Amino acid sequence: MKTNNNPEPFFRLNPLDDYLFYKVMGEKGDEVQLLGFLNAVLRRSGKDPIESVEIQENKSFIAEILGGKSCTLDVQAALQDGTKVNIEVQLSNEGNMARRSLYYWSRVYSGSINKGENYRELPDVIAINIVNFNLLPTGSFHSCFHIREDSDPSVILTNALEIHIVDMVKWRKQRDKDIENNPLHRWLTWFDRNSSPELIKKVVTMDLAIMAASERQAYLARSQELADEIRREKAYRDDLHRMYNARREEKLETARNALVEGIPIELIQKITGLDPETIKNLQEPAL
Repeated sequence: MKTNNNPEPFFRLNPLDDYLFYKVMGEKGDEVQLLGFLNAVLRRSGKDPIESVEIQENKSFIAEILGGKSCTLDVQAALQDGTKVNIEVQLSNEGNMARRSLYYWSRVYSGSINKGENYRELPDVIAINIVNFNLLPTGSFHSCFHIREDSDPSVILTNALEIHIVDMVKWRKQRDKDIENNPLHRWLTWFDRNSSPELIKKVVTMDLAIMAASERQAYLARSQELADEIRREKAYRDDLHRMYNARREEKLETARNALVEGIPIELIQKITGLDPETIKNLQEPAL
């Protein structure tokens, strides 16, 4: 992708809109910016810099249908060593992000082997989740998970699973602290719709991969097709969010009534699908 010395980065579109994120980071031709972002994230786990990445555009591997629409990953790619990477952006907290990430990870992992092949052929899979809400109790904006032994966390069962959580809310509390030395801080500055034009210009001029992303988004911003698609996506997500909230409130009300009747929490969990902690929090405090 061509770059120039005077990019026009002062956009007001949201780079973390899932459709726009896919168009900027997940299509053939977006390798420069995707490679830069992956290296910024994965240096946290001590991996060598990635030299090449192959973007996989066919991500509709999940058979479930939500409101008539297939559920897909935002970005999926393969690294030069065969490792699979999937990136998911979630702006609103629907209460299921941890399990959702594991489910997506498992589908990429299990879908990477054909019948009759040896399990040794299964690749490592890295899931990167960018969230705009507090998901974890940790103070760090970037968390990385593996399968570790409880009594000795230095022992990892396998490197096949690696899940990253990048929390935009936590990051905003420490933003601007390490832009000069930390490429992930630069990327999150660019992703943050509320970053000032001056700050955006600074990170764009510091990082060629971010410059490429900025130029790609500036091109897309002039597209009426993009504007129409973003409106459709927003309306769809708003409808899903309303339906989710309505269903959850029904479950909470059922759980409250069941608690009043003295029904055990284990049975309420089976009836409603709510986790035990949520049900316990619905109990009236003892007088």
